[in-house]
Amino acid sequence: MVKLTMIARVTDGLPLAEGLDDGRDVTDSEFYKQQVKALFKNLSTGQNEPSRMSVETGPFVFHYIIEGRVCYLTMCDRAYPKKLAFQYLEDLKNEFERVNGTQIETAARPYAFIKFDTFIQKTKKLYQDTRTQRNIAKLNDELYEVHQIMTRNVQEVLGVGEKLDQVSQMSSRLTSESRIYADKARDLNRQALIRKYAPIAIVLGVVFLLFWVKTKLW
Repeated sequence: MVKLTMIARVTDGLPLAEGLDDGRDVTDSEFYKQQVKALFKNLSTGQNEPSRMSVETGPFVFHYIIEGRVCYLTMCDRAYPKKLAFQYLEDLKNEFERVNGTQIETAARPYAFIKFDTFIQKTKKLYQDTRTQRNIAKLNDELYEVHQIMTRNVQEVLGVGEKLDQVSQMSSRLTSESRIYADKARDLNRQALIRKYAPIAIVLGVVFLLFWVKTKLW
């Protein structure tokens, strides 16, 4: 199945769009997203990488195509057909170029084309079930071949050691920061509840005390 989808400008690694609900069923999805960003950064340094490649990482595979200075990447289960993954990317590329082609070079902020997520989600649904007639026909399409597309390991592409350590550290830092944020959010909610209900509790306490004193006097 298709797990993640990200699109970036090759010249500087700027992320342009991604599937907004991607990765929810993937353990350590942030780690893999950081690997993707490291791949984009690697491509932006002018490395002479193929325009189409598959990169193995853990139980998944990154598939990407580069065209018009844009990299279209998806992460799939290893068992997902390579041919379907690249046809999925071709569909994204064709639509992205048609809709945003004239604005790609001038985009100045990350995720400038985040609205493209609508097309990503619609297209992803078409490719999720490999047993549909549509996808079986695509798998049997002899005109679209992927045998010559190179497959490499993520360690070969990013480099063993420092770069992967940086990705791992970044993922750990993001996890720690998200936990800190969650703790602060809980504290703020607790304080808000105290501020909201403390006056009511005080009033009820006073009323109860007065009632108790009254019963004792009478």
